[in-house]
Amino acid sequence: MSKLIGIIGAMDIEVDGIVADMTEISIETIGTMRFVKGKLFDKDIVVCKCGIGKVFAAICAQSMILKYNPDIIVNSGVAGALLPELSVLDTVVATDVVQHDMDTSPLGDPVGLISGINVIKINADDKASQLIVDISKGLGINTLRGTIASGDQFIASAEKKSIIFDTFGALACEMEGASIGQVCYVNNVKFAIIRSISDGKGEALDYFTFSGLAAERAIKILKKFIEKYEV
Repeated sequence: MSKLIGIIGAMDIEVDGIVADMTEISIETIGTMRFVKGKLFDKDIVVCKCGIGKVFAAICAQSMILKYNPDIIVNSGVAGALLPELSVLDTVVATDVVQHDMDTSPLGDPVGLISGINVIKINADDKASQLIVDISKGLGINTLRGTIASGDQFIASAEKKSIIFDTFGALACEMEGASIGQVCYVNNVKFAIIRSISDGKGEALDYFTFSGLAAERAIKILKKFIEKYEV
């Protein structure tokens, strides 16, 4: 079994803090994506910025699996709150992921059903996810576990958020995690999804302030995870 940990983020700011501390680095470009392989805490890891949206995320995850054969892929990024109790910069860790924009219901399917594998929710790895929760809480971050919904839409309206919450019971929504989950599922690779909440209760932050704080928190969590995770 491979002992390599894969890390995927949508933006440079979500992965640069990991790469900066890596040693024995080698770099390979596949398509338009730059994969950085090396060591951190004496663990083999590979890190890539995938870009925004489900297609880029899926391309990245499949390329990473075919080239590097990771034991687990961890995807870190930001998400909008669907649960009213969530506050800005809280952390949500996926128990499972769902694609809220997958809809073949006119054919009689339930909304969210993924044709071909015939599931709606795909489970994240329980052991890794619980470790992430413990690490995040240990850093003093309010952290919840639950369903994370993905779709190629920026969800801003209260009405749409309510529909996604009522349909799937999701705590947060974003644009990459569930596609990474699907790729991992069909390749029999473990995965975990971490999201920092960009809205919700509390003082609103401008994008640059929020993204910097969110990335800083995510990198702390990821580094602790790499240090503690046993493959």
